This record gives sequence, C-alpha cells and structure tokens, in this order.
Amino acid sequence: MILFEPFHLPFMARALAELVILGALAGTVGVLVLLRRLAFVSDALTHTVFPGVVIGYLMAGEGGVFWGALAAGVVTAVLLTLLTHRRRVSEDAALAMLLTTLFAVGVVLVSRQTGYTADLTAFLFGRVLTVTQEQLAQTGVVTILIVVLLAVLRRPLTLRAFDPEGARAAGIRVGLLDLVSNIAVALVVVAAVRAVGTILVIALLIVPAAAARVLSDRIAVIVPLACVMGAAAGWLGLAASYEASVGHGLRLASGGAVVLILVAMYGLAWAAGVARRRVRLDRASGAAGLEALR
Repeated sequence: MILFEPFHLPFMARALAELVILGALAGTVGVLVLLRRLAFVSDALTHTVFPGVVIGYLMAGEGGVFWGALAAGVVTAVLLTLLTHRRRVSEDAALAMLLTTLFAVGVVLVSRQTGYTADLTAFLFGRVLTVTQEQLAQTGVVTILIVVLLAVLRRPLTLRAFDPEGARAAGIRVGLLDLVSNIAVALVVVAAVRAVGTILVIALLIVPAAAARVLSDRIAVIVPLACVMGAAAGWLGLAASYEASVGHGLRLASGGAVVLILVAMYGLAWAAGVARRRVRLDRASGAAGLEALR
C-alpha cells in the first residue's frame, strides 16, 4: 500500500521519523506562535539562522550545520528580546534589522566561496531523504527539551499570551518568557533546517496550528490536533512524493509535497469550521424559535 510500502526502505523510514517528529514539534510550538502572533518572528528566524548554517558548513562540513544554526538561532532570539524589551525599538523594526543584517552576512559568506553554493542552497529547501541517525538524534533531543520547557512554563506562557499586563501584575517576568518563546521557535527552525529547509519550516510552524484553531477554541484540543496534523502531513507528503517520483516518473520534492498537504488540510479544516458554525447558528435559531413559541 502506498502509505506503508515506501517506508520499508531505510532512508524513507528515517525521513518519515524525522518529519513525524518535526511535525508534532512544530505543531506544539506553532500554537504558541499563533497565540502570541509571532508569525513574523518565525519567518525572520528561518532566515537569520542562514549565516549560522553557512559558517557551520564552512568550518565543519555537514556535521557543523546543526551547531552553526543553533548558535545563530539562539543569538537571534536573545538580540530580538533585548532590542524589544524596553520598547524603544518596535518588534517589526528589530526583526527587519536582524533579518536583513544576518541574512546578508550569510549571502556574503556564500558568495565568497566556490563549490559550496549548490550544497548550501539545499539547506534553504531541505533534503529530508538524506537524514541520518545522528540528525534524528539531534531532532529528538531538541524535541524533548522544548516539550519539557513548554510543559513547565505552560501556565505563565498562556497568561502572557492572553493578558500580558495581568502577567506583569502577577509578578511574572514577561521579558524572560519572551526570550523562552523566541528560543523555542528558534530551536524548531534549527531542528528542521536539514529536513525541510529554512524556507519551508514556516509552513510547519503556522499551518497546523492555524488549521487546528479553526476546528476548536480550546487549547487542550488545539495542541494535540496541530501535532497530529503536522505529523500526518509529513507522512502523506513523503508517500505522495515517493509515488509520484518512483511510480509515475514525476519529480516531486518531498518538502514541497509536505507543504501542499498542509495547505490542503487547512482548506478542509476551514470548510469543516464553516459547517460547524452554520450548525451552531441553526441550533441557536431553532432554540430561539422554540422559546418564542412558548
């Protein structure tokens, strides 16, 4: 069967494990991104890790990509938090400065090298089929770290998202929470940089959470829904890519296929959400009519 047969191959099994873990991880953090309206922050982080990717690659080859991206992501998160903490610089302005500066550094470094450009381009768009056991282990460690962090800080993060002034009044260190949120997003980007690339990771962060939000208003439901959607999109996207490429001779990039599946899921969720709202309105109208007849 198309959904199971390709994953008997070792490289496909590794790719599936990587995308399922990343989908669930990005779905979890994506809910935080959605609640805090950090979509632009997420997009900026996918670009600001690029110089770290380049420097790590030039210093240690492919083995240095993860550590270079990790360093760049953490530096970006810290700088963004510091620049916006006193509110002297707006978040949009700080993001624009960091994004353009750091991405330009990466471009300059690449332009000065010969023979690396094609390889580094793959990090923008992903090479999930070449995932190794070491990369899987790195993704697993990042996932555990983020899940534990979000679980411990669940209540203050939720209060910060819905009522920042109330959080300050309650004595919560909002600046520290903002740093935690930015680092969590950065870690997802770092974990995904080799699999889906710095460009496509934004879809994993935003689309599953947005689709889950359409289907429910409860965070306890939204989080697992987003995780399931992210993981399912990775599985279905890989299967579709394999079938198109091997079964029909049509080259279909795995990362692009995953994103298209995610968009299709959002479309279905939106349609289901519209139908749900109509049912609620019909029930409310019917109840009001019955009450009027009484």
